[in-house]
Amino acid sequence: MALKRMDNVGIVVEDLGGAIDFFRELGLELEGRATIEGEWAGRVTGLGDQRVEIAMMRTPDGHSRLELSRFLTPPVVADHRNAPVNALGYLRVMFAVDDVDETLERLRTRGAQLVGEVVQYKDAYRLCYIRGPEGLLIGLAQELS
Repeated sequence: MALKRMDNVGIVVEDLGGAIDFFRELGLELEGRATIEGEWAGRVTGLGDQRVEIAMMRTPDGHSRLELSRFLTPPVVADHRNAPVNALGYLRVMFAVDDVDETLERLRTRGAQLVGEVVQYKDAYRLCYIRGPEGLLIGLAQELS
């Protein structure tokens, strides 16, 4: 059986509304929002009895999604939001944008901070990392050709 697609990337946040606003500003669309709870959900995650608010955000092309989650129960047990770029595990989400500078200006109004600087890779890309809501590491890539 062949892999069909990557369905979504999950990100756990404390402020679900703030994260939704930030990713809307970036250009994602809120596809849906719900509270997930019950024994069946805990069997999937291995957390047992859980209650979590989720928001599914879709990219403009419709091919990718972010699942933003705020756990009500059980409580969050670890915090990796401010891990450096060379930390083990999942690192960041990279988004292709039309204009890095314009995107940075819009996201700064939502608290985004540039991690290093905007750099150009050959004649192919302008790239940068930002810290978004709650310190989440996000990459922006502008294709130049």
